[in-house]
Amino acid sequence: MSYETVLLEQSEPGIWLLTVNRPKSLNALAPQVLDDIAAATRAVAADAGARCLLVTGAGERAFIAGADIAAMSAMPVLEGRDFALKGHATLRAFELAPFPVIALVNGFALGGGCELAMMADMIIASEKAKFGQPEIKLGVIPGAGG
Repeated sequence: MSYETVLLEQSEPGIWLLTVNRPKSLNALAPQVLDDIAAATRAVAADAGARCLLVTGAGERAFIAGADIAAMSAMPVLEGRDFALKGHATLRAFELAPFPVIALVNGFALGGGCELAMMADMIIASEKAKFGQPEIKLGVIPGAGG
């Protein structure tokens, strides 16, 4: 199966790698990204031999640099609410996965990206990894409860 914003590959039997593939936007979480992450996680869960899901971001600069602010700023209130609920459901899929989810953090993990990493069972961080919840400086609580 192919996805618009993520790559999913099996590196060896039972070991899956999900890569958020939007390096120009620092792998920001837009609605399509959340849909693709959820669909890819379901696809791995359907594999009876799945032993592990590794999650990372494309490029050298970011794991996931949070929500796609440009996409969010164009959303009416109810669409913004739906986006937040979609984010919750996507993160919950990691929590409920019948296999370990390991976040491979290779750069910025900010806002929703930090929360996504925290929902993994384990985080392996490079020396370039930077974690944070910058939305608190704007008086906004982390969207997924981070």
